[in-house]
Amino acid sequence: MELKLEVALLPVADVDRTLDFYRRLDFRLDADLIVDDSYRVVQLTPPGSTASIIFGTGVTTSPAGSNDGLLLAVWDIEETRAEIAARGIEISEVFHEAEAFIHPGTERRIAGPHPERADYGSYATFADPDGNLWILQEIKKRLPGR
Repeated sequence: MELKLEVALLPVADVDRTLDFYRRLDFRLDADLIVDDSYRVVQLTPPGSTASIIFGTGVTTSPAGSNDGLLLAVWDIEETRAEIAARGIEISEVFHEAEAFIHPGTERRIAGPHPERADYGSYATFADPDGNLWILQEIKKRLPGR
């Protein structure tokens, strides 16, 4: 069996505000379909990704901003973080954690990238206008089989 992640749904309150936000990040606009006043679907794809996001009006019953983490793999965490910040988007400083993966909250964060710049070990986070959380993770060499 082969299963490929195609789309993630994001719950948002203001479709146009959210569209503007993701366009500032250079997400490619794939579709903006307005069926009627109660149903609109916007699909965007992050630069370099094969998976997309969808948000809109009438596409999910989840509360706006309730997505607690979509992960974006990046080649250089510090360069990507700086580019996002330069676009006027609030983003955390680069951090790592002592354990293997990011935990909810900020209590376990250690400032700066992973000391050995280990793949999968350095992060930064930002949120869209509704609070949907995005996690940047530096990956240069994938684990075997990936």
